[in-house]
Amino acid sequence: METTGTTRSPGAALAALAGAQFTVMLGTSIVNVALPQIRSGVGLSDSATTWVVNAYGLAFGALLLAGGRAADLLGRRRILLLGLGVFAASSLAAGLAASSPVLIAARAVQGLGAAAIAPAALALVMEVFPPGPGRGKALGVWGAVSGAGGAAGVLLGGVLTQAWGWPWIFYTVAIGTILVLAAAAASVPRAPAPVSGRFDLLGTATVTVALTALVWGLTTARRTGWSDPSVLGSFAVTASLFAAFVLVERRHPHPLLPPRVLRTGRVAAGNVLMALLGSVWIALFFFLPLYQQQVLGDSPLATGLGQLPLAFANMLGSTLAPRISRRIGATASVTGALLTEAAGLLWLSRISAHGSYAVDVLGPSILIGLGLSIAFVQLTALSVEGAPVQDAGLAGGLVNTTRQVGGAIGLAVLATLAGTATAHAAPHQPHLEALTAGYRTAFAISSAVLAATAALALGLSRRRTVTPASDRPAPQPAAHH
Repeated sequence: METTGTTRSPGAALAALAGAQFTVMLGTSIVNVALPQIRSGVGLSDSATTWVVNAYGLAFGALLLAGGRAADLLGRRRILLLGLGVFAASSLAAGLAASSPVLIAARAVQGLGAAAIAPAALALVMEVFPPGPGRGKALGVWGAVSGAGGAAGVLLGGVLTQAWGWPWIFYTVAIGTILVLAAAAASVPRAPAPVSGRFDLLGTATVTVALTALVWGLTTARRTGWSDPSVLGSFAVTASLFAAFVLVERRHPHPLLPPRVLRTGRVAAGNVLMALLGSVWIALFFFLPLYQQQVLGDSPLATGLGQLPLAFANMLGSTLAPRISRRIGATASVTGALLTEAAGLLWLSRISAHGSYAVDVLGPSILIGLGLSIAFVQLTALSVEGAPVQDAGLAGGLVNTTRQVGGAIGLAVLATLAGTATAHAAPHQPHLEALTAGYRTAFAISSAVLAATAALALGLSRRRTVTPASDRPAPQPAAHH
């Protein structure tokens, strides 16, 4: 069986794996701009419209750990190809949907496919590129496509919706996914034999339902408020199931989340920091397009084009991240990147209801893109480096889970605070001024969160030096069993 050491074209494999990650990020953001057209196209209510976004995020976030463990036990390449097939088919079904239940169900299945793709693809990148400068560059590409996928989704969503209608956002994703599937099948090497062990069905079911209840409660809280009985009930279910999960994991001979994963390297620290970064990341791509459309009056197409500078800055930062880390060290690069992004968000907190894209959005977008990309690359490396080989898929699933769950928590909290600021300003200010006050609040708090994350990163590093993949010497190859 072919191993990663005999990969004929690592570049082609990386292109396919990066394409898979780009597809996942695209699926997250491409519908945002098109929501008004989707709502009228299939007759969605206000609450159902939000579930076009939430169904994908809910299934994705809840099933990532299961997807990562399945990749380890069943084969990462196999799970990647299966996930891409599910993603393509569900995207086509979403484009053909003529009713809201079918569309929302298709989006949930898309999330299922994404939960298989993301951890398997990241684990395969770590297999194809052993520790050393090559892995650092590969993770730089990974970071570039991850950030660019979010921005490109807004752009493509605006272009396709305005040109051909909302179904084409899903048709385009389906076509792109099929191309990525073909490329992955041709270029991604067959990995070593899957690790031995039994799938922890009870632990998987417990944590999946717990994560589902948590994300559902958070997304519902944005609409109904934190004191709503259904929200409080979902949080109670979450707490109970997480407690049950801990008990199940202690007794299972092959637990879903083995303690060794969190005890090696800086996996635990990396995931904490990634959750905090995610809490700001997802909220940014929620609030910024709203400000552009609702306050500045930009069209969907103009809003999408407005994301290009952020996307280009993101790609530049991701490309430079390994070089910056080698020159100034991982600790300084992570801390500096988080502070750079915090500065950009602080700048955004000064937006005006009578401003313009050039004055209020362009400059902050470039700072945010640079900081976000460098921090993401470094924290991804931190979160998977040192994890045992047999748990590489699980480590990839874990870091994606913490980012998604952190994003859900951050968006719910920030949306509540922004709504409160808008409601407080509404009786005294015009509508656009009140909306802008809410967005300014969200951006200011996001900046403060990132500044605190930078301080935490510095503190964690002092206890143990954080060394990313690009800084470490390559170990001697070990035999695979």
